[in-house]
Amino acid sequence: MTQPAPDRPAVRPRNPCFSSGPCAKRPGWSLGGLEGACLGRSHRAKEGKAKLAAAIERSRALLGLPDGYRLAIVPASDTGAVEMALWSLLGARGVDMLAWESFGQGWVTDVAKQLGLDDLRVLEAGYGALPDLGLVDPERDIVFTWNGTTSGVRVPDGNWISDQRGGLTICDATSAVFAMDLPWDKLDAVTWSWQKVLGGEAAHGMLALSPRAVERLESHKPPWPLPKIFRMTKAGKLNEGLFRGETINTPSLLCVEDLLDALAWAEEIGGLAALIARAESNLAAVAEWVAASDWAGFLAKDPATRSCTSICLEIVDPWFRSLDPAAQAAAAKAVAARVAEADAGYDLGSYRDAPPGLRIWGGATVERDDMEALLPWLDWAYAEVKAG
Repeated sequence: MTQPAPDRPAVRPRNPCFSSGPCAKRPGWSLGGLEGACLGRSHRAKEGKAKLAAAIERSRALLGLPDGYRLAIVPASDTGAVEMALWSLLGARGVDMLAWESFGQGWVTDVAKQLGLDDLRVLEAGYGALPDLGLVDPERDIVFTWNGTTSGVRVPDGNWISDQRGGLTICDATSAVFAMDLPWDKLDAVTWSWQKVLGGEAAHGMLALSPRAVERLESHKPPWPLPKIFRMTKAGKLNEGLFRGETINTPSLLCVEDLLDALAWAEEIGGLAALIARAESNLAAVAEWVAASDWAGFLAKDPATRSCTSICLEIVDPWFRSLDPAAQAAAAKAVAARVAEADAGYDLGSYRDAPPGLRIWGGATVERDDMEALLPWLDWAYAEVKAG
């Protein structure tokens, strides 16, 4: 029997921002929180340096980075941080690269075509799945994303990474840091951006390095020229100033203030454990709705690998599956557009390279009440599109 079309919902999310980047601002955010920004001043002045150092040290404390790990603010968001790590650290050993969505594939392209490494293995999986993590060779360097932002698939844990590894682990963790429990002792170079889980402004990245990564930097000279923006050593030794806030290029101190505001909120609500709990609660809300849905499913088939930040949905309704690929893409976009036009949820379309569907950001700055208010709008919009 055909289900009756749902009524147009009466309640909208108070904050309809569900973009996967830049992401929703923290609850209660306002421009007033940026009044202490060190504007019109040099980032090399005492006051500017203090702001940058505070951003580093408060991030370190909130995440619980191990002793001996360095943390730096670097240019060009997470992309710049990943490229910095790849260009500076690779080449000493063979490398295993894991790819199961578009960003992981992008790092494969850069290492294969730009760096031209010959001893390269690529372990791949399609959208919704993970490659066989048991095939990773601990004697080789490993490059992977912790959370596939465009597929909604995350690695479930770090048990597959050897404690006796000979190579380095280089982890793009931009949509995982502050929302997932990372085993830092198994990760040697970790990157993220402010615009994801903390809802900060774009353009700045962060790079954490283990002592093993520092040793690689000081003992290995890459065979390719390193652009100035990637250089982390001077005369063969680590540039320690970079990890005290002496950035390579000029940062935005307004964006720094916004990060400090987000970190203060995170500290006030209970730190990392509270951030993780909020993100997992949002995933749980979507999971309850999916379990009762006759048209939506998770792109990630294994519940253990489902992301609690970039929650990716596929449309499983036979009507939708009967459409040709172009019509499926158009229908999925139309669902997202209907919700946006109703001011009930913005930026819900799947990533351009992903299968047609929906993507909902469920990171820590999103309130569960808003997530629960969004879901009936998805039902309404899908029914509207299906009815034509």
